[in-house]
Parts: sequence; C-alpha cells; structure tokens
Amino acid sequence: MAVNSGGNDQVVTIDGHRLKLTSLDKVLYPETGTTKADVLDYYARVAEPLIRHAANRPVTRKRWVNGVGTADDPGQMFFQKNLDDRSTPQWVLRRDIQHSDHVNSYPLVNDRATLIWLGQIAALELHVPQWQFGRTGKPKNPDRLVLDLDPGPGAGLPECAEVARLARVILTGMGLDPMPVTSGSKGIHLYSAIDGRQTSDQVSAVAHELARALEADHPDLIVSDMKKALRSGKVLVDWSQNNGSKTTITPYSLRGRLQPMVAAPRTWDELDDPDLAHLDYREVIERVEKRGDLLEALTAGHLASLEPTPERMAGFIQAGGPDDRLATYRAMRDGEKTPEPVPSEAPPPSDGNSFVIQEHHARRLHYDFRLEHDGVLVSWAIPKGVPTDPGQNHLAVQTEDHPLAYGAFEGTIPAGQYGAGEVTIWDKGAYDLEKWRDGKEVIATLHGERHGSHRYALIHTGGRGGDDNNWLIHLMKPADEQPPRTSKADSRRRVIGGTRSLRSTSEKRIAPMLASPGALGELGDSTAWAFEMKWDGIRAIAEIEGGTLRLVSRNGVDITVTYPELDGLPRMLPADAVLDGEIIALNKAGRPDFGVLQTRMKLTKKKYVDEARATTPVQFMVFDLLEYDGERLLERTYDERRSMLEEVLAAEHPVEVPPAFDGDAKAAFAASRELGLEGIVAKRRASGYLPGKRASSWIKLRHNLSQEVVIGGWRPGSGARSHRIGSLLMGVPTDEGLRYVGRVGSGLTDRQLDELASRLRRMSRSTSPFVGLPPADASDAHFVTPRLVGEVTFSEWTPTGKLRHPSWRGWRPDKSPEDVRRESN
Repeated sequence: MAVNSGGNDQVVTIDGHRLKLTSLDKVLYPETGTTKADVLDYYARVAEPLIRHAANRPVTRKRWVNGVGTADDPGQMFFQKNLDDRSTPQWVLRRDIQHSDHVNSYPLVNDRATLIWLGQIAALELHVPQWQFGRTGKPKNPDRLVLDLDPGPGAGLPECAEVARLARVILTGMGLDPMPVTSGSKGIHLYSAIDGRQTSDQVSAVAHELARALEADHPDLIVSDMKKALRSGKVLVDWSQNNGSKTTITPYSLRGRLQPMVAAPRTWDELDDPDLAHLDYREVIERVEKRGDLLEALTAGHLASLEPTPERMAGFIQAGGPDDRLATYRAMRDGEKTPEPVPSEAPPPSDGNSFVIQEHHARRLHYDFRLEHDGVLVSWAIPKGVPTDPGQNHLAVQTEDHPLAYGAFEGTIPAGQYGAGEVTIWDKGAYDLEKWRDGKEVIATLHGERHGSHRYALIHTGGRGGDDNNWLIHLMKPADEQPPRTSKADSRRRVIGGTRSLRSTSEKRIAPMLASPGALGELGDSTAWAFEMKWDGIRAIAEIEGGTLRLVSRNGVDITVTYPELDGLPRMLPADAVLDGEIIALNKAGRPDFGVLQTRMKLTKKKYVDEARATTPVQFMVFDLLEYDGERLLERTYDERRSMLEEVLAAEHPVEVPPAFDGDAKAAFAASRELGLEGIVAKRRASGYLPGKRASSWIKLRHNLSQEVVIGGWRPGSGARSHRIGSLLMGVPTDEGLRYVGRVGSGLTDRQLDELASRLRRMSRSTSPFVGLPPADASDAHFVTPRLVGEVTFSEWTPTGKLRHPSWRGWRPDKSPEDVRRESN
C-alpha cells in the first residue's frame, strides 16, 4: 500500500485503487488493545491466502463499527449482506442474488483493495458459501464440502479434534482429502475439495449422512441434531453449512471475539497436540510468512474424486464396502505406528499387472501372494509357502486387499500392530493373466525377477455365497502359448476404445541404455565419438503403435497421462516406432531445470496435470530410434540409428531432436557450459544399443558433481529445526550393502521437511540399513526402509568415501535403489 498522506486518517493507493483509511488508532479489541491499524495490517499481510479461499464468493459481513467491546460491555454487531451503493467504492466487484422477495448485491473479495476496504468499515468477520459465481454471474455447484465441529457445553477443542480424526477416516475413504481449520471461536472446520459435479443439496445430503453415521458409531461423543438440549458434553457435526444459502467464516478471517482470534488452517499433527489452542492474528501472520498457506490444496479440487452421493456414502461407512477396496486394510492399521503404506484415498482403477510374494515372519511364518487387479493388490496368505510340485496343492487364505505401494514394502511391523513381524520380498515382477473370475478362479503366469516364470491357478473352495476365504493354489504346467499380458481393465478399455496394450510384454519392452561416468581424457580419439548435450530431466521411452503413444519411465512406470502435451508425437512419424529421449522443463532463464520438472512428476489427476501443464510445460528431447515399422534397430550403429531418426521424425514443438556434435569433445563440453547445461554425453559412433545396461560406449561428463543417493534414515534438527527433521542420511548401494556417504540438510526447505516427516515415519525400521555408519551419526538417527531415491550436488568425494558439502536437488521417483551407483571419484 502506498501512503499518500500522514496522520490518523490516510489516503492510500492499493493496486491502483485510492482508499481513505480513517480512525486508524481506534481500538477494536479493548482486551488486547488491538487497533484498526493492526486489523488493516493483518489483512494486508494475509491477503493472498485469504483471497484464494474467498474469491468469487458472495461475502456476508459481520461488522463491529465501535469494536467488539468487553465481557461486561459487548460491542454492537450487525450482519450486512446487501451493499450500500452510496458508501461502497465503485471499483468493488459485486454480484447480485435473487432472494424470495428481493435482490441483494454482495461484494466479492477478489483483490487486496476490497479486503482492506472491508477492514476499514470494521467488517471483522467475512463469511462465504461453499460455491462460487461463474464468469457470467451464475452460481456454480459447490467446490468444497465443509463440516463444522461445534463443541457443546462441557466439550472443547480436544473433543473436536477427536471427532475430526473420526470424520477424516470416512472422508478419505470417499477419495477426499480433509483439511482442518481451528475456527477461532470454539470448534474446528473440516474442508474437503470436491469436483463441482454435485449440487449444494446433494453435497448437503452426503454431509448429513456422514454426520448421522458418526453419531451412530459414537453416540457418547457426537450429535448431528441441532437441538441444544442434546449437545451437552458432545460435539455437534454441523453439516448444514453445505446448504447453498448458508455461509461459513472464510479461512484467515478475524473473529469478533474478545481477542483477535483467526479461523486458522492447521496440520493434522497439530490436532494431535494435547495443548491445541486457537490462534490469534499475530501467530497467523508468523505462520503464513514461514509456512505459506496450509490450505492451498483446497483450491485445487478433485476431478478424480468419487462422487459423494448418499448411496455411495452408505457403502463407505461399512469397512470393506464396495466403493473403497482399502477400507478394511485402512481400518486394521495405524499409519502413525506401522511403517506399512496407509494411503488416505480410495484407490483409482488401474490396468497394471504387477505381483509380489512377500515372506512374512509373523507369529507363524507364511508367504503373502499378491496380484495387482483394479487398483489394489488382491492378496492371499499361503501358510506352507508357494507350491513347487504340481502334484501338491497348498492352502491360500484370501485376506484384505492391499494398496499398490505394498508391492515395494519391506520392513518390520512393530509388536502390537496387526501382522507384527519382519516382511521381506521373496519375489516380484509382472504376470500374464489367463482368467479372472471374481471370488472363484484366477489363472496367471508369474514372471519373477528372482525365481523365474511359473503358472499358477487359485481356486476358491469356500461355502455358498463366497463367504469363506479359503482357496487352493496349484502349480500348473506352462501353457503352450503365453497369452499377452492383460487385465480386466485392459479388456474393458478395448471394449470402450483407447487401448494401451502396445508392447505390454517384457519380451517387447525396451529398457533405456545407461551411460557410465567419465572424464574428457578417457575418450581417446574424439572422431570415434558423437557428443550430445546432457539434459537435466528424466528419461522416457516413447512407444508409438497404431497412432497411440505410451511413455514409460526408466523404472518401467507408465507416465503417459502426466505429460499430455506430448500426445501429438505419433502424428510426427509415418510408422510405428520406439524412441529414447529426455523429458525436460525450462526455468525462467530458459534452461532445463530438474527442480522445475519435479512439479510435474507423478501427477495423474487431470485437473492437477492441466494446472501444472499451464505453468510448467515440458519438452521431449528425442536422441535415439530403437524400433521403426516393426524392425528392431538395437544392433545397428549409433550413426545409423541417428540418421534414421532425423529422417523419419518430423519433430515439432514440444518434441525436438537436439543436434549432435562430431569430433571435438572439448568444444562440445565448452558449449554445454555456455548454455548452462549439465554437461555432455559421448556416444561411440560404431556402438549398438544395449537395453538396460550401463556401458562404456556411452560416457557422461558433468560440469558439476552430482550423485543419486538412497535415503536410509534421518536425524532430528537443532536450533530453528529442533522440532523437525534436520538432515537425511544417504547411502549408495555396493556389493557390501548400502554404503553410508553422509547426510544432507542444505537445499531442503522447512515445508519439504515437514511434508517428509509423515512419509518417513511410515517407513521406519529399528535397525540401520547402512554399512559404515559412524557412531556419531547413528547416535540419534531414525532409520527407514531404504527405498526412496534422491539426488544431491556436492564438491568432492572425501578420502573416507563421504560427500563433501552435499546440497539437495530433489527426489528421483523415476529410479529405484538398485539403479543407484557411485557416479564419480
């Protein structure tokens, strides 16, 4: 705000709008001496997050023109809905609402100037509905669901927090992500983003059903009826604020209480604090400056969320109901106490065909046999192990469905938790499906990474109606012809169109060739090499078949939906092909930046992908042709493949075929430095393509040292980080095990560390995964199962094999721990 005149009355310019501020020294909160100037300063500091959650919504104001008063002499408050045209600045955006017998004009808090004007007229509380106006002024469907947890006499914030946790279980089961806000008055608000497909009446009906279900399960704690006589010692789950005509105080609004409290977004960890309390405006200013908007994700919506109808709600309320296949799994585990993955959302459908067999040393040793099917791992416990003799069947007891993330789980489930004991992976891989009859029969051929290929039949032997969980597992003879890898989801897509079946077998899939680290002096005759720029992105194999594109990451994950701007690639080629390249994103300086690309990685929901695509578009730098028109080119030389690539690919933005440099390694290396790139990759011109191999015929040369690392633990911080993670413990796999290479804290923001805390807590283990961990670093270390891969930059390797001055670059979800090796000396 630009101040144009001094004194108690000031004229300021806010984003081009002139506004007169009066009576700045007026005390609006006598108990704390908080003045109008303080109120205006607060709203100016939190304008960005407040506007984010109030924009395009009609604002009902609660005004205390002469202040809130004291306990003995309360100030006069009045509601205001309709705008007074004579006193409202012309630049205030407004929208009209037709009520039963009149029309009201409401302001929209879409800019800082309007927010400060509302503070100037002592509109301390700002209340908005759960819906927004569209561009034409027509109300849209609600984009969020809210529950107001209101404590009755004898109850308080601790009881509200307990109810919030209970409600969270149901909301996450619906595919929603509830976010808590301490209201600044008495209770807690729970917000969940929804996709805008339901009317206010429909959302309100769902919220009502949810409140009734909570009351039925916890009648001594929860009430859903508004009658005050029923509320003593209980928490009212007020569902009615989802009604289209009702409003809720907007997050970050002040409250007209005796003290200047705020409707403040909180974390779920904070709700577990026994000293949980409401926050005043000074505390909220500090939190916003340090941590940003904790409620930012609320504005994103959930295009892929399940439709919350009353019928669907009824299914979710029952553990293991038809709409959330992980409800039973989730109900049996506490994510705060077990390192097992405990996802908060219902699983989306999937077309994967992965399997895992885990050795589980629980009370009795058994093996867990899991097949990916429709978004979950359908699971059986096999007490006597996987059969090895076709003449001997083994009992298989079907258990609850598990999340897909469980396919990578190894670790110790703590004593006292369900399934307590040590879990290790016995085998994993992909399977070919021959038959899947739900609850009756499954026949599949498993292609294991450790024990090879075997064909199994699972046959249900239970009683009528499928109530019994007992099955038999039988080792079958290999089929004469292996069927193509498929799943029920593949079959469904072929019926409706848009199949993704191309190159679905491991025999056809081409893994990317990898470069070895090296130095310029190792190349010898430069004329034997071609030199390409090294791009700071992620590898991707592009499979084009029948006009359809599939993008596959280095670790075999289908990432096609994450990068829709590359969908035009098939029309740039006259025939089917398989291409190798790098997906990159540019920073503001126009250079590839892995940190920028991280905002795009792992996104799958269309709304999130579209939003990220608008702010962070990607490009595909294609540098090799591996297959063309049905012919594999892997044995052809680099020069031959490169020549064909340039001939057949009519590249256009965002796909490019970057130039290769011939014969002068030093010049190419210098050019990459001038361009601000990572370095170069030297490729021997006469070499073939070795899928999945790290070969000396490709050499990568970097300007700055970087190293991929596996995270195996963390140490608590000190000073400003005393209440959070201070550093991550890093390792590099060797023949001896995971060799400890140091710890990193530089480059990680406090927000990243806070988000990481809950993730690492679920991966915790009691023993160190490292070889060579010094006692000093082990003294206060918390260990985790080593399955997360990151990347750091550093100055040099120390004589003892540690990274000197490491700085965090980001996560590498495209890589697995077995891909990591020491990069340079």
